[in-house]
Amino acid sequence: MSETFLITGAAIEGGDRADLIVEDGRIAEVGTGLSRAGATRIDADGLIALPGLVDLHTHLREPGYEASETILTGTRAAAAGGFTAVFAMPNTSPVADVAGVVEQELALGEAAGYATVQPIGAVTVGQKGERLAELGAMADSRARVRVFSDDGFCVFDPLIMRRALEYVKAFEGVVAQHAQDPRLTEGAQMNEGVVSAELGLAGWPAVAEESIIARDVLLAEHVGSRLHVCHLSTAGSVDIIRWAKKRGIDVTAEVTPHHLLLTDELVRDYDPRFKVNPPLRTAEDVQAVREGLADGTIDIVATDHAPHPAEVKACEWQAAANGMVGLESALRVVHQSMVETGLIGWADVARVMSSTPARIGRLAGHGTPLEAGQPAELALYDPSIAGTFTKADLRGRSENSPYLGRELPGRVQWTIHRGYATVADGMLVEEVRA
Repeated sequence: MSETFLITGAAIEGGDRADLIVEDGRIAEVGTGLSRAGATRIDADGLIALPGLVDLHTHLREPGYEASETILTGTRAAAAGGFTAVFAMPNTSPVADVAGVVEQELALGEAAGYATVQPIGAVTVGQKGERLAELGAMADSRARVRVFSDDGFCVFDPLIMRRALEYVKAFEGVVAQHAQDPRLTEGAQMNEGVVSAELGLAGWPAVAEESIIARDVLLAEHVGSRLHVCHLSTAGSVDIIRWAKKRGIDVTAEVTPHHLLLTDELVRDYDPRFKVNPPLRTAEDVQAVREGLADGTIDIVATDHAPHPAEVKACEWQAAANGMVGLESALRVVHQSMVETGLIGWADVARVMSSTPARIGRLAGHGTPLEAGQPAELALYDPSIAGTFTKADLRGRSENSPYLGRELPGRVQWTIHRGYATVADGMLVEEVRA
């Protein structure tokens, strides 16, 4: 059930201050000196109003891995981070490779009420890379799937990848590739480089990512289709995407918050919280992906939120699972790594964390400007405060965050989804009015 809000004095995308009236699930008015009898008043002086964040790369684990996360707990985490929509990756059990599974995920998201859940369909049956999944059936289903990925697994066979790119053209879909040559990363434990050599750990070389991206942008050009590159992490990958865009190839790319901030130097303590795929890279790579995001070569920030139960992380490094949770911390990390460094402004944050991911995923009703008549999907963020990120900041089922104990700026004070609050005065709303 939507509510009526009078939001006063918010800096719209970090710019001019304005009042907003939210009513009947939409933004009714934007202006100055507004009033509305009976509305819940939000004093947004000092707060930045952003369109609700959209994450193109979230692992919600349900069905099948509910010990790590559920659609309810994952979307609660999303709301806490200012997100109003998340795209759910297909590596569930059963794999989301048929219409029935993606429709189940959609329904569970609607029932939870904390954020729009848009399923991503697998490219291949069981994510095994052998034959195409039911792409058309998923696209025609009630879930209207438009993004397809075997994330966690590279679509390594070039013929399968070509056929997938050709197939999705029929419904303006996109193939999102996990760029990892499996032969070049067998047994890999961290980024291949100086630190891996000193620690004696098997390395994950940058070329294992870059070679797949290079192949796939050429395949996308050949068939005239859309390609999206998941969690780009190396300087060489940025160069390839920059070249492809100059050539006119229809390719987009994402970077994760952790690849914007953290480096492979953190592996020296063998803390499994820092084990992730693709691995944390060098300081030079971090600077390159920051610059790539700032100049538009990299299109969006996506969390790759990957929850795990404690037992698969609280163990020795080599046995630990890859992955980090990131929904609650993403905006704060982008604030620290990109805004505080002067590389982008808040309007750019709205672009890379809301409007562009919604556009890539063909998700209507999200990523829209904060203007009268638009859906009431927004977040109010306080950039002036800072604090240590702790387990109390986590709202999902798992605690494998790489930021625990780290000072991060800012805090989401309000998240409004479909016209009702999911976060109010900095606190997650325990029972939303869906």
